Amino acid sequence: MRKGWILLGILSAALTAFRPSFTGYEIGDTATDFKLKNVDGTSVSLADYKDAKGFIVVFDCNTCPYSKAYNSRIIALNEKYVSKGFPLIAINASDNSSPGESTDDNISKAKKHTYKFPYLIDETQGIARAYGATNTPHVFVLNRTPQGLKVAYIGTIDDNPRSPDKVTVRYVEDAIDALLSGKEVPVKKTKAIGCTIKWKPA
Repeated sequence: MRKGWILLGILSAALTAFRPSFTGYEIGDTATDFKLKNVDGTSVSLADYKDAKGFIVVFDCNTCPYSKAYNSRIIALNEKYVSKGFPLIAINASDNSSPGESTDDNISKAKKHTYKFPYLIDETQGIARAYGATNTPHVFVLNRTPQGLKVAYIGTIDDNPRSPDKVTVRYVEDAIDALLSGKEVPVKKTKAIGCTIKWKPA
């Protein structure tokens, strides 16, 4: 029994050593811009969207079952809100040396699903750290104000990752609808449900 606890302690310490220490954004913080490479080879920044009222920033990946389950809903979010001034920006921050998470894998996924939004590569994982992203998918809704892009919602897309037909609360949609109506976001923060971002060894 004692040996088992010792091994568990060693494993926990090893996992902690590879877990980056950062806090990330909180509700009301100002999000700084970034410039990341898209799957089409171009560089994309938030400043490119001059007329955007805000953004749906989704940290995602290629291999996580939760990301796969949410993929159609991520596409639907962009389709619903891009014309209303809230384009979706997807970012893969997982270690690109992990199986299934390479640049070529990102390109294949974007082509397979005919993405009409950027799928960016956070190669240094610096943007994920700045935001405080931990899981895939992990959503940050940004609202443009005179003081800059303010974080208005952080968390999961809705309340049922497994079954879209059984969703009862659509957190991201509710947040954006409230912002477009000039109202208070009803739920500002939830727990992101999904696989842990694959961090590069320190």
